[in-house]
Amino acid sequence: MSALWTSVTAAAATGGEARGPAWAASGVSIDTRTLVPGDLFVALADRRDGHDFVADALAKGAAAALVSRRPRGLSADAPLLVTPDVLTALRDLGRAGRARTRARVIAVTGSVGKTSTKEMLRAALAGQGAVHAAEASYNNHWGVPLTLARMPADAGYAVIEIGMNAPGEIAPLARLARPHVALITAVAPAHLEAFADVAAIAREKAAIVEGFGPGGAVIVNGDLDTTSILTGAAAAAGVACETFGRSADCTHRLLEVGLGEGVTVVRADIAGSPVMFRLMAAGRHMAMNGLAALAGVRALGGDLAQAACALGQWRPPAGRGTRQHLLLDPADPDAAFILIDDAFNANPASVSAALEVLAATRPTDGVGRREKGRRIAILGDMLELGPQEEEMHAALAALPAMAAVDVVHCVGPRMRSLHGALPVEKRGQWVETAGELCQQASRLIDAGDVVLVKGSKGIAVSRVAEALRRLAHPAGEEQGKM
Repeated sequence: MSALWTSVTAAAATGGEARGPAWAASGVSIDTRTLVPGDLFVALADRRDGHDFVADALAKGAAAALVSRRPRGLSADAPLLVTPDVLTALRDLGRAGRARTRARVIAVTGSVGKTSTKEMLRAALAGQGAVHAAEASYNNHWGVPLTLARMPADAGYAVIEIGMNAPGEIAPLARLARPHVALITAVAPAHLEAFADVAAIAREKAAIVEGFGPGGAVIVNGDLDTTSILTGAAAAAGVACETFGRSADCTHRLLEVGLGEGVTVVRADIAGSPVMFRLMAAGRHMAMNGLAALAGVRALGGDLAQAACALGQWRPPAGRGTRQHLLLDPADPDAAFILIDDAFNANPASVSAALEVLAATRPTDGVGRREKGRRIAILGDMLELGPQEEEMHAALAALPAMAAVDVVHCVGPRMRSLHGALPVEKRGQWVETAGELCQQASRLIDAGDVVLVKGSKGIAVSRVAEALRRLAHPAGEEQGKM
């Protein structure tokens, strides 16, 4: 494997001092738990100071460590790259990684759907050249430069996810990524603790246009109340703008969506070209993400027909709507339930989409202790919604899809507002923490049920999903995505 960085090229990129013997790194890591031999270990300071783990990283085979000081206990000839500030040096590595590649770069942002759209783009482009894409949801002040620093010089395409929690975060990351194309998947109430309203969120998302050089193009959701803010920002920056959505005036239109058990079939019009594609994931919102991905492929100059076929091979990331058919009794193949695990994140828009998928998934009658199978929602707090959070949680009770849900269990102090707003016959349990519900996992479900687990990552409802999995004998997986 050719070197991604050497002591010479990394020192030149960062202005740092390479110490010890010459080295060559085949990757870049910020975590000793996932480090592989040959990585350059970056000693970032987060909850813990990465300098405390340098010795461990080198013992595990790291090629060198990027540090701001020599950690205690290292030998004088330890391979190091010493810089004044580690995060600044990581940004410099990312900037140099971006500068040396000829890859066509697409950046993805949005309140919801950005990670799944990023992964769809990875799948859609995979047969058309070497694709480099962000790992997991590496979309913040260290995730974007880390993704760029890991990019091979010979990549054909790069898909960079850009997120934010507060004003002023997107533009610097966009300028670092310098995309040829940008996608804004949606603008929805999220991170309202840091923003006055949804319009302010739209203006922050629109700041992605500040990263373009000449000839860039941005593709935005054309069905939003805030679409004009997005298109206006593009016009002000002199950036070409396309839209996607259901509206008749969109550049790329969603014409028809068919929902099956874990499958979505879509008929669309991509800038005048008719396209049919299938997703092994349920949901109208996923059809919209697929449409956006194909619009992005077209803007990058990729083959649209090949990309549409490749989308059929895409599977959702773990914890983002993965469907599992779980067997409760290995002696009885009918004694099973369906788990829809979407416990990674939540805001009003994504919870609404998740409930629509639950409503469209059919329980099985006559196989459990109860005569009829149930649709069960286990919902955790939606975080960072600001002063209107109680009203936003309570408003979930009025969503159209909620009419098809039989039982709703609520986790977290904010979800108490939803619990109180639900009709009495739908109220399950309300608990303060996910752990309390985990202890009751065996009493929450029955054979024939369909169970959705959804909540913000910080409320840890993923623990409930894990507790439900531990009850069962896996009988195969059905994939879906929120």
